[in-house]
Amino acid sequence: MSHNLFDTFFRGQAREFLVAAIRSALAEDGPDLTSVAVFGQDVVMRASIVAKEPGILAGLPIVPLVLADVEPQGNWIVENAASDGQSVEPGQTVARLCGPAAVLLRAERIALNFICHLSGIATATASYAQRLSGTRTRLLDTRKTLPGLRYPEKYAVRIGGGLNHRMNLFEMLMLKDNHIDRAGSITEAVKILRAAYKPCPPIEVECRTLDEVREAASLRVERIMLDNMDLATMEKALALVPSGIETEVSGGVNLETISAIGKLGPDFVSVGALTHSAKALDLSMRVLAIS
Repeated sequence: MSHNLFDTFFRGQAREFLVAAIRSALAEDGPDLTSVAVFGQDVVMRASIVAKEPGILAGLPIVPLVLADVEPQGNWIVENAASDGQSVEPGQTVARLCGPAAVLLRAERIALNFICHLSGIATATASYAQRLSGTRTRLLDTRKTLPGLRYPEKYAVRIGGGLNHRMNLFEMLMLKDNHIDRAGSITEAVKILRAAYKPCPPIEVECRTLDEVREAASLRVERIMLDNMDLATMEKALALVPSGIETEVSGGVNLETISAIGKLGPDFVSVGALTHSAKALDLSMRVLAIS
C-alpha cells in the first residue's frame, strides 16, 4: 500500500523535484575518493539498513533511486524487509543491500539522510494524528518545509497519517494579514482575487478576530482559518461559520493542545512542527560481508 502511495505521489513534477534533490545531495558530496581508493571497483559488499529506535518508516523507496544515480548500470540489489508506514523497533532490519562497496558507501549517507528525516516526520505526524482519533478533525501540514524537500516531506506526512495542505502558492489562494491590510478589508481582497482569476482557485482567509470570521463567512470563501485563537474564541468562531465553508485551526498547536482543538470539531488543524521541527529517526547501515 505504501509503495503504491510512493509511486502515486511521486509522479510528474513531484518526481522531478525528488530526483533533483537526490542529485543535488550527491553533487554536494562529490566523488567518494576514500572508498574508491580503499575498496577499488570490484569489491562486493553486503549490508543492511537497521532501525536504532522505534518509529514510523518513511522514504525507503528512495534508496534504489539514490543507488541508480550513483551507479546507473544497476549492479546492485535492494531487498526491502519493511515498508513505508510500518512501525519499526530498535534492531529491526528494514532493507538489505548488495553491490560494489564503493557504490554502497557513496550512496549510504544520502540515502540515510532521506530515510531518517522522512521517518522522523512520519513518526511525529502519527503522534499528532493519534490525538485526533475519534474526532472529525483532520491533520494538515504547512508550507514550512525545507527548500527543495517539500514533496518528500509532505509525502512523509501522508505516511504518518496526515493530509497535505496546498503544495504550492497557486493550488489554493490564501489571504493573510498583509494581503488584507493592503486591500483594505477581507471583502476587497476577496473581490480582487475573484476578479483576477477566471476560474478562481479556492480561497482561504486567515482570520484573527470574530468580526473577521463573520466577514469571511459572508463572502462564502472556500475555507476560513482561525489563526492563533484561544479555545473559547475558537469555539465561538466555529459557530459563526455556515455549512459548506471549511474551517482550519492554525497557530499554537502542539501535542498538548491538539486533542482539545479536535473536540471542538474544525474540519482541519494545521501543524507546522510536523515538518519544521520533527526529530530525525535514527537508522544506520551495517556492513554484513565484504568479498
